[in-house]
Amino acid sequence: MSRKATALDNEPMESFFNKLKTELGELSQFNGVAELKTAIENWIHYYNTECIQIKRKGQSPIEYRQLAS
Repeated sequence: MSRKATALDNEPMESFFNKLKTELGELSQFNGVAELKTAIENWIHYYNTECIQIKRKGQSPIEYRQLAS
C-alpha cells in the first residue's frame, strides 16, 4: 500500500462510488431517503450478483470470488 492519504489509498472506493453515482443518475429524482436507500441496496445487489465484467473472466464478483477461494 502507498503512503497515507495518497490516491492509491482511495482508488477502490472512489471507483465504486463513481460507478454508483453514474448508474443511479441524479439524486433529485428520488422522493426521499428511503427511496434512495432502496435504490442503492438494489444497485449493490445487482453489482455483486449480476454485473459481469471481462476483467473477471465474464463472471459476477461473487462467482469470481467463489472460484478464487
